[in-house]
Formats: sequence, structure tokens, C-alpha cells
Amino acid sequence: MATSRNPGQSPRLTASYRIETPCDPERAAEAMAGEQSSGTFLKLAGETEALRERHAARVEAVTRRETVATPSLPGALPGEAYTRADVTLSWPLENIGASLPNLLATVLGNLTELRELSGIRLMDMGLPTRFIEALPGPQYAIDGTRSLTGVGHGPLIGTIIKPSVGLSPEETAALVKQLIEAGIDFIKDDELIADPPYSPLRERVPAVMRVIEEHAQRTGRKPMYAFNITGDTDEMRHRHDLVRDHGGTCVMASVNWIGLGALVALRRHAQLAIHGHRNGWGLFYRHPQIGMSYRAYQVLLRLAGADHLHVNGLASKFAEADASVIDSARACLRPLLERPGRDDRAMPVFSSAQTVHQAHATFTQLQSTDLIYTCGGGIMAHPDGVAAGCRSIRAAWEAASSGVSLEDHANQEPDLAVALRAFRSPFSG
Repeated sequence: MATSRNPGQSPRLTASYRIETPCDPERAAEAMAGEQSSGTFLKLAGETEALRERHAARVEAVTRRETVATPSLPGALPGEAYTRADVTLSWPLENIGASLPNLLATVLGNLTELRELSGIRLMDMGLPTRFIEALPGPQYAIDGTRSLTGVGHGPLIGTIIKPSVGLSPEETAALVKQLIEAGIDFIKDDELIADPPYSPLRERVPAVMRVIEEHAQRTGRKPMYAFNITGDTDEMRHRHDLVRDHGGTCVMASVNWIGLGALVALRRHAQLAIHGHRNGWGLFYRHPQIGMSYRAYQVLLRLAGADHLHVNGLASKFAEADASVIDSARACLRPLLERPGRDDRAMPVFSSAQTVHQAHATFTQLQSTDLIYTCGGGIMAHPDGVAAGCRSIRAAWEAASSGVSLEDHANQEPDLAVALRAFRSPFSG
């Protein structure tokens, strides 16, 4: 059910939700709007009609869905039944200004604690052009990442430093040398290593970049390494500069733990690509009646300045459904603003137990090669070595993007043939 609209002077932003409530859904939606704007549980003298007209949230739509017998989340008001509904609210932009933390405080904030709700999930947002333009957004995005790596077409074939923890700077550099000589396009630190005592960044960065720069001078090809600089804002600025000063092209941050404000600050300081790692994402998506969809989540991170964003992978070791993975990647590839010369997309990063077997399904469903395809064991556990592992993944993507089956392409790509025998297909049951 849509409410009537009274045009205001300030552009409005919208947020769409999937709620569950023991109350009438329209009443629950009004409670949501009041809680997140001018309302409170008592009538206040300062809450004038003029103030409400200018600053109150509006209920734009309520669409009832199914009813269930028990609440999804504890703490809600008691009820005989619990109705699920789609709700859209809107706010004047002047309530928030150009602030991502305050955007989240407004569109989610206390809503997760309302007793009128036994479930609430932020599904999507509609943001005014003025708001989008005021935020930094990706600096390199897809086109810039391709330029930095020299990979003009096809996916960037990548991997993660394994074991995740325990390698010294010299051991890490030796592994990087092996990987780049094997033909890798992209390497990243694991999220579990940033600046630990056994491998401080001040030693790891020069050790790794030394072998990358030597390779670049010899071959003209400079693979990208994403150094994990996660920390407080000052630490990340200092660590970014360390990477920059040694010729690095990318830094990585655990975006859920540094916060949106710190990511914006890093982006405004950065001269390098920012690789956004979403570890902890399960807190937002694993229960269908709370959290937020990736569609809303990735908008926040792109506006804050992430150039690459993890989306999981098909048939991975994690709980996320394949349809959600593809929907997440599509969202990253959808421009926030369609403008000539503007690239505000984020490069989706597929990871988690990926091998030659997922390439076909990934391409078929996404219909794009604008992505980073990271394989750990899928490259390094190839029976004929790391170089053969790299070649097998590249061959699998060549087959996928050409519409040729893996088996047929393996007849002329021996490394792919070995990989097909070595790695069991996760789709085979």
C-alpha cells in the first residue's frame, strides 16, 4: 500500500525492507518511520507540524506477504501471528548530509531493536545523485584495475598467500616469486595477516615488492599484490604510504571491522587501488529475517571507495547460495551513476574453493569476465605445479567465454586435462 506524497524541497533517499511483525504491517511501518526521524514515544513540544513536514520519514509503500505462526527473532511484542511485508521508507537528504555512517544510522539504526518487529532486513536503497556525487567512490574500479595489471580482457587470475599465517617476509616473497613466474595476475594477503610481529609490513612490503619489481623490469608485466593494511585510520594511512613508496599498486582492508568512516578516510588519502575484504559478512546475511542484502551492502562500500569486493564463489565451502553469489556480483557491476567517462563499478572477487570446474557456471550466469577469480588449492595443488595450475585456470576461462566445454578444450590444453582429473567437480553430487 503506497501512501500519498507531498513533494518537498530536499531530495529524498529511500530504503526498502523485508519485515516481520506481530502488528498490522502499516502500523509497524509508521513506527519505523517515527523511530528513525522526528518521532518518539511521547509527543514533544518541539515536534511541530513544520518540523515533521520538513524532516519526518515517510512510509512510501507497504506490501503484505505471508503470515507465520512463530516469530523469527526473540524480543518482539507477543502476537497470535506474524506477518511479513515489504516496506519502503524515505527521508529528506538534508537529515543526513553526505555521510555514510549517518546514512546507516538512519536507514537501519534502532530498527533492529524495535519490539514491533520480529524480523527486519534492509534490502535496497535509492540514493539521490547529489549524495552519490559527494562520496569518493572507487578510484580505479574495473578499468583502472585492468590498466594497473595490464590485463585487458578476461578475468584476473588470482590467488591468496597460503598458509594464511606463519610465513616470514622472506618466505612470503619466495612464494610470490614462484607465483608471478607462473603467470599469476593478482595475489592477496590473507585477511588473517596484517602487521603481525613475525611478519611486519615494514619488512614484508619491501621483500615482496622487490621480487615483483624485478619481474616487471625483466618482463614488462607487473602483477598486483593486495597488502593487508587493516588497522585504525592513522595506521592504514601510514601502511598505504609504505606500499606506495615501494611501488605497490593495491592495499586491502577488512571493511566490516574498520568501518565505513575509516574506509572513506583511507580512500580520500589513497593513491592505490583498495581491495575490500568482507570477512564477517555472515553476520549480515545468514538469517533471512535480519541484516541486509548484499545489494544494499555493496553500494555503501563502493561509495566509500572500494575498487574490488568479495562476493564468495559458486559451489564454495561457505553457506551462501550460488544464486546469491551471482546476484552480488551483478550488483557490483551495475553502475551507481550512468555517466560518460565515469566508472564507479567494483570488480567482484570470486573466491573460496574455486577450481577449473566453476569457471563455466560463473561465466554462464554472470555473462562477464570483469572479475578477479582467486584460487588457492585450485592453482597451488595442481599435480604438475603452480605454473600448470595457473595455465589450467586460464584455459578453463577461455573455454567458458568461448562456449566450449571443459572436456573438449582439455584435448588441446594438457594442464586443464590434468586439473579435471585432479579436482573433483563440486557440481557432480
